[in-house]
Amino acid sequence: MVIKMSMMFSTDSRALPKLHWGVIGAGGIADRRTLPGLIQANNAALAAVMEVARGDADRLAAKYGAPAAYTCHKELLADPAVQAVYIASPVAAHYEQAKDALYAGKHVLLEKPLALDPTQGEELITLAESKGLILAAGLMMRFHSHHQTARRLIQDGVLGQIVSVRAQLTCWYPEIPGAWRQSLATSGGGAMMDMGIHCIDLLQYLLGSRVTKVAALSASQTHGYEVEDGAGALLSFSNGAMGYVDAHFNIPDNAAEGRLELYGTKGSLLCAGTISQAEAGRAVLTLSEDTGYQAAQIREGQEGGELPLTSGDLYTKEIEAFGRSVLRGEPVAVPAADALQGQRIVLAAYESAKTGRFIEV
Repeated sequence: MVIKMSMMFSTDSRALPKLHWGVIGAGGIADRRTLPGLIQANNAALAAVMEVARGDADRLAAKYGAPAAYTCHKELLADPAVQAVYIASPVAAHYEQAKDALYAGKHVLLEKPLALDPTQGEELITLAESKGLILAAGLMMRFHSHHQTARRLIQDGVLGQIVSVRAQLTCWYPEIPGAWRQSLATSGGGAMMDMGIHCIDLLQYLLGSRVTKVAALSASQTHGYEVEDGAGALLSFSNGAMGYVDAHFNIPDNAAEGRLELYGTKGSLLCAGTISQAEAGRAVLTLSEDTGYQAAQIREGQEGGELPLTSGDLYTKEIEAFGRSVLRGEPVAVPAADALQGQRIVLAAYESAKTGRFIEV
């Protein structure tokens, strides 16, 4: 069988004007990943950056060639050169900053979760709609070429009925004084909220099916901060598939593969290293005809074929897709409502971990 590597997100940006961006919270993930991706995007231009400390703001502006640097998000939003903003500040600041941006008439790409409280996320979505502005979420793992191929394989029925799925994202995140992700008041949750939400969104996106029920475990296993450093969730999907997500802050970076596993009645797609911040890893597709019941369960001859990887930058793809939505009117690739639903699933997982019950979503 020939598997076509067709992309489900357009990558054509010919003859596009550039969308001019301001970046609020330009350190952290913005500095490591999104700003390098943005300056490579062929339909984007960096207009301004904002960081609380003047030295950091000036350093980042010089590093990425931004014409302006600010220490207050309201100053950046008052800059007429800024048409859209990317917000990567601590979660506790998301609501006010995104609300101010929308009132200022800026389109918004907002990191997940949208806000500490889902009702605030709902308010932001309603506000964006009322103003005719785009509010999208920073769930860039959808853009990985292997994940795009996986979605196409599922949609085309190549794997048959999907019965079991798993997604894993881990890192080593020791105690760091002042780290906002390690405080419930500034992050809204630990490993499952910060990383597991990517896995949940990816599985729902690939399956085209929503999670309906959750059972979970969550614990502070290793580190001393107040949010969980390890969590696992069992998921029931509306299409009947069963899933598992594991997210940990206490597994060394080189000890886990960031696995995506998709099993169907006609075969499997097993990915290693694709659930990450880089477009990398490998995907092995194994298809099997129905040969009847095999009591001995001999698996000889079932070696799969590795799919080719179309390398790129997930963050560049994210920025370019957002730009096409603003400039061309293309559908929003990652609607904010999807991030809000993922947050609700994570909160249901936390409730399950506390109560020992399955939680309906």
